[in-house]
Amino acid sequence: MIRRRPSILSYLWVAPVSAIGLALLPLVRLTGGRARVVDGVLELDGGILARLLPRLGPDGGISAITVGHVVLARDAPAAAATRDHERVHVTQYQRWGPFFPAVYGIASVAAWLAAGHPYRDNVFELQARAAASGYTAGVPREAAR
Repeated sequence: MIRRRPSILSYLWVAPVSAIGLALLPLVRLTGGRARVVDGVLELDGGILARLLPRLGPDGGISAITVGHVVLARDAPAAAATRDHERVHVTQYQRWGPFFPAVYGIASVAAWLAAGHPYRDNVFELQARAAASGYTAGVPREAAR
């Protein structure tokens, strides 16, 4: 997946949400986790996240979650395995800015009201899974170029 570094305006637009993820940086580092910037996105993994993320959500928790321009992952392999998926969420944050959490929640309710699953059938998750699997709107990425 080709990635562009976010612009300064996109950082500012998403800053209120990114600040939440950034606030976890000291705790992650103090508990043995690591931090690194990949493609302009701060990735935090390990430490307390290895214990916390498996407890969030059903079926063994989550591997990673995006909070603005910050990705929180259980560990380095989870960060690498979910990178394409989570970068789609970064792009969605760049589009919706601080409103993305609310819009994501509305999309979950809409999926549930349509007799779907609030997570699996959320339009934002469908977009992220499609991009991460190499498909864009149902067309293989190579054919979409």
